Amino acid sequence: MCEDDHAGIGRRAVFVTGAAAALTLGTVSFASAAGRDQQTRTVRGTLPTGSPDFVYVPVEVPAGVREIRVAYTYDRPAVPAGTPGNALDIGIFDERGTDLGGRGFRGWSGGARTEFFVRADDATPGYIPGPVRPGTWHIALGPYTVAPQGLSYEITITLTYGEPGETVRPVYPPSRAKGRGRSWYRGDCHLHSWYSDGRRTPAEIAALARAAGLDFINSSEHNTHSAHAHWADVAGDDLLILLGEEVTTRNGHVVAIGTDPGTFVDWRYRARDNRFGRFARQIRRAGGLVVPAHPHATCIGCNWKFGFGEADAVEVWNGPYTPDDEVALADWDGMLVAAERDGRDWIPAMGSSDSHRDPDAVGSPQTVVLADDLTREAIQEGIRAGRSYVAESSKVSLAFTASGGRGEHAGIGERLHVDPETPVTVRLEVTGAPRCTVRFVTDQGVLFTGAPLPVSGSGVVEWRTTASYAAYVRAELRHETAAGPLPGALAAFTNPVFLGRR
Repeated sequence: MCEDDHAGIGRRAVFVTGAAAALTLGTVSFASAAGRDQQTRTVRGTLPTGSPDFVYVPVEVPAGVREIRVAYTYDRPAVPAGTPGNALDIGIFDERGTDLGGRGFRGWSGGARTEFFVRADDATPGYIPGPVRPGTWHIALGPYTVAPQGLSYEITITLTYGEPGETVRPVYPPSRAKGRGRSWYRGDCHLHSWYSDGRRTPAEIAALARAAGLDFINSSEHNTHSAHAHWADVAGDDLLILLGEEVTTRNGHVVAIGTDPGTFVDWRYRARDNRFGRFARQIRRAGGLVVPAHPHATCIGCNWKFGFGEADAVEVWNGPYTPDDEVALADWDGMLVAAERDGRDWIPAMGSSDSHRDPDAVGSPQTVVLADDLTREAIQEGIRAGRSYVAESSKVSLAFTASGGRGEHAGIGERLHVDPETPVTVRLEVTGAPRCTVRFVTDQGVLFTGAPLPVSGSGVVEWRTTASYAAYVRAELRHETAAGPLPGALAAFTNPVFLGRR
């Protein structure tokens, strides 16, 4: 075993420009493979507070390598209350380089694993199998947070020599399932398996999705597409599996929904780098939707800073309903008002579970989409058009419409074309929401609050308005609340029905 030290990031460092702040440390070299079965090198160093977002450790890989294996540790000193401690993410790029959006990406586990391997026939979940070709590989370190004392790390790199295994051609799930024609389909588009920081296998997630009454799900691992080739066996006529990624930047997360199989979307930038638009366009070129996730989440790096100009939809409700979801709902409602005022396209809302492990419930919440069929394209079109509502479970079903006096009719995500003073009847049919309260929300705010639904959870609520009084109407179902001014948690909510001629 050989050892090396990266004594400080200022020494032997080459700064990389054009993306989030990054630097490259001194190269780790290995002797030729002649007469060797295995070689190991260990490097150590310390990163100070204020370190760049990404630190690259170059590794010179000789010919004849069958497998590269990396293990790492770092210290976790005590820190004062309110001060972030150490957290160090890790991944790897192959000999094709670390260029932003380039082809060199071979895997990322963030902080979910302490070691990984890559070889032609297999790789650790989160990593991409394939040949270990000679050249300069780069271990990518992401100092997510650094304690005031600094972050001391140790990386052990092991090369195993020999004949490479056979690279298996990936098989992906089909882009269509057996649907019901034009119908309402239930889905959860934000899920994590053990291919990033989740703890469930794809098979376990698929079983939970079926038990939750879902018709479709979306693979959305943090910063890797490695799971794409592991869903085919669990897809079926009853479950459409879309492929995507949760692009996890330092300034917020965005879920790519339904991209082409094998699509990798880079995440190594901040809002100040002005790079997000490039990758949003890449998602759409790959056939996917761009959906900012949990935009007001309070975890470090989770709050959305890129604006919504590139969004196809926005994830307003993420997992169990919390105050940051309430803020996201209010923020989205403000965007509806601005879009209607300015005559711009509006951004539909979604909800997803962001489920990682037990006891996280798959399908809570879920987005219910009116689509022409159970296909990738039809589901995406329904989401993009806003023909959808969000429910806490498959027990809750809604039918929400607006109608005029001459037979005009519009549903969720549509516009009722009526004159400003034409009477409009808004109607909500509910099942599966016992004791919940119906609220109708407009560009003026909450204009109608009904009595609680009966214990049966079913009911019909109607309200009359005009397009001059309400530019749009959307419905909310709220659970009972304790004493106080705040409304109860959501059981469901709809995208709006717009009123009036534009």
